[in-house]
Amino acid sequence: MGDTIDGSSGAAHGAQSDEQDPIDGQDQDQTGGFFKRLFSGAKAQDLIETPETMEQSNLPTGDLRNLQFMRLEDVAVPRADITSVSQDIELADLVAVFKDSGYSRLPVYKDQLDNPVGFIHLKDFALEYGFNGNSSEFSIKPMLRTLLFAPPSMAIGVLLQKMQADRIHMALVIDEYGGVDGLLTIEDLVETVLGEIVDEHDTEEDAMWVEEKPGVFLAQSRASLTEFETMLNMGALADTDAEEVDTLGGLVFMMIGRVPAKGEIIPHPSGIEFEIVDADPRRIKRLRITRDPAGG
Repeated sequence: MGDTIDGSSGAAHGAQSDEQDPIDGQDQDQTGGFFKRLFSGAKAQDLIETPETMEQSNLPTGDLRNLQFMRLEDVAVPRADITSVSQDIELADLVAVFKDSGYSRLPVYKDQLDNPVGFIHLKDFALEYGFNGNSSEFSIKPMLRTLLFAPPSMAIGVLLQKMQADRIHMALVIDEYGGVDGLLTIEDLVETVLGEIVDEHDTEEDAMWVEEKPGVFLAQSRASLTEFETMLNMGALADTDAEEVDTLGGLVFMMIGRVPAKGEIIPHPSGIEFEIVDADPRRIKRLRITRDPAGG
């Protein structure tokens, strides 16, 4: 795993490069316009905060400090939370991973995650095979795209510019021993600078929670705790002796004293269960609240 940030390893090169991909071209050109304005043509190693660069970027001072001082190890999805697939995966199994994870890009490995060979994009897979799962000659290898590799100490601004220049929007963080330490997408990095990006797959901005079925709610972490309690016609969920908690995410954080991992289930003394649907190392994003777990 002696590969550099340019992802030049033959193993990591797929048959279909993002640079020549007509599917993503429009989106990438639009993204590129933002980064060209943000970096103003600077070289990666010259991303130093000055009054001039702050004025040119139209970003708050704190956001530019994120670009310069925050490292990949501060924001990467940890290894334990990476959703990846083997290059030998069957078609039906790949469909299931895409559906269950909700991700549009998945890193692909040979034998183990420490031997990555690229990543697969949902668009390529859907156009080639659809979601019927009935192909007898399925192979993931022709659809592999190039991954970037980066050290944990790299500044996030440097990787952002590299992703934009190479049109590769997924990177693996590689530790000093050549093992995979974490994962980053371009969306993760942009959210670190500009705040959370809500897309068509996220819960709608004005819908803080939706009832999936009787007694089961999918909620944004920033949903008002008081309003949720009122809707459930329950007493206060937060301990009156604890610090004031305003949101559902804040309640869960207060209960366990840390940011929970995706998929973790946290029981509440009232009988409610909180399942972490989406989270990163820094914050909870979405939760599933089940009012009566025993009752199904």
